[in-house]
Amino acid sequence: MAVWCGAWGPTMSEMRMLRRRPYEEMHARFRWDLPETLNMAEQVCDGWAATDPDRIAVIDLTDGRRGWTYGELWKLSRRVEGALIEKGVMRGDRVGVLLSQSPLTLAAHIAAWRLGAISVPLFKLFRRGALESRIRDSGLGVVVSDAEGRAALDGLGLAVLTEADLGKGLPSSAGIETGPDDAAVLIYTSGTTGAPKGALHGHRVLTGHLPGVEMSHDFLGRRGDVLWTPADWAWIGGLFDVAMPGLALGVPVVACRLPKFTPEDCVRICREGAVRNVFFPPTVLRMLQASDTRIEGLRSVASGGEPLGAEMLAWGRDALGVSINEFYGQTECNMVASSCGDLFSPRPGYIGRAVPGHHVAVVGPDGTPCDGEGDVAVKRGSASMMLEYWRKPAETRAKFRGRWMLTGDRGVLEDGFLRFVGREDDVITSSGYRIGPSEIEDCLMTHDAVANVGVVGKPDQMRTEIVKAYVVLREGVEGTDALAAELAEWVKARLASYSYPREVAFLPELPMTVTGKVIRKDLKARAAAEKEDET
Repeated sequence: MAVWCGAWGPTMSEMRMLRRRPYEEMHARFRWDLPETLNMAEQVCDGWAATDPDRIAVIDLTDGRRGWTYGELWKLSRRVEGALIEKGVMRGDRVGVLLSQSPLTLAAHIAAWRLGAISVPLFKLFRRGALESRIRDSGLGVVVSDAEGRAALDGLGLAVLTEADLGKGLPSSAGIETGPDDAAVLIYTSGTTGAPKGALHGHRVLTGHLPGVEMSHDFLGRRGDVLWTPADWAWIGGLFDVAMPGLALGVPVVACRLPKFTPEDCVRICREGAVRNVFFPPTVLRMLQASDTRIEGLRSVASGGEPLGAEMLAWGRDALGVSINEFYGQTECNMVASSCGDLFSPRPGYIGRAVPGHHVAVVGPDGTPCDGEGDVAVKRGSASMMLEYWRKPAETRAKFRGRWMLTGDRGVLEDGFLRFVGREDDVITSSGYRIGPSEIEDCLMTHDAVANVGVVGKPDQMRTEIVKAYVVLREGVEGTDALAAELAEWVKARLASYSYPREVAFLPELPMTVTGKVIRKDLKARAAAEKEDET
């Protein structure tokens, strides 16, 4: 069951023994032992195709229901490989993948990795400027896409391959031998705190994800498990928290291209795909909660990207039938902390504990672990840690403080449990108090009138900053001064007298990244502009 064991960790029998022991012993005994030769194409496809070709790898629900075996996925990836070879793709070249959830998406990444090339996932909803900037920065020459993608890329000087361009025969060349630190995938950050940067990962990145993926799904890989996420596979959350780990573990992965997420489609996909394991980003959970959606038959629900409040976790147990396991990480180093109901009881308000193989700490300005609030950091040696920011040596150096990679988040580590305070730039300083916006947002989300919310600090001459909440109301609810006062009191009664929003504004929508995170820097700019107007 555990692919992350064996060749690069404790043996399978040792891990089975460890699972009957406390988390502390499991974490203490785990060691990475990466092989000299490692290629993700072998991990997710070639190995299974050789030993169990008829095993179902993908359940495609985009147009009806079709199961893809590992043997079929292998043949499709070899056809893509042949087309890439014809275009002159060689080791180290970048290959773009401009597709949504589909078997061809997986096959394109696999084909690139088999050639020793670097795959670059691109988001189908990107506008021209976003595509052009990533293409220019990465130096792409070839993109695997579809007819819609070909039109979007027209005029950019790229070779665009669609499924219609793939030959029927398979190339005769053998795969390129690669090691764990050889470049494999270039994933751009979502741009929450600045211009997107390309995080370059080696072939070890999938291995580094597997322990956390297994933990967040209460040991994914049990009989009958089927994995799905509405998150697009163009992002690390969809590609390396779901799609590739599912393939590596032999767990069928559901693929379904949705023009727009709806709770009704979510229920339908879970039913038609016999889904038992899901990764729901916080935005999706809020939509399900707002629509009073219930889903039956799930064995595990994982969530990451933003911390969930106690009220959301309580709702999940009732509406989804399981405890939501939160996990933590980022594009540069993902799945480093997680909850796991099968290992330890969750602690409300805390994300979870360090995943075996990853050392998470809160460090001070001198780069050593500290008590109390500090910078959340991951120690060098994590298998899911990026190699570098693509062609940005200064930014890469700035990401590290001594032996620790800084996540850019502020947090507190108590009894091994990580509590998220907020992005370093998002923490609000008011009357000497340091206030994390996430807790206030979680509290406001429990009010029946609130559909979404973003909390930031607004400049204030007396208090340095005041807490300001920008609220999107549920359909049919009117934003009034009375409701604004009610929401402020709602927080004051549940959190602290100093952390309630002194101002509440109602907006039709919030600025959001394509991965569903509130762009607080845009809200902070709005609040600063409001202050200037008032002055």
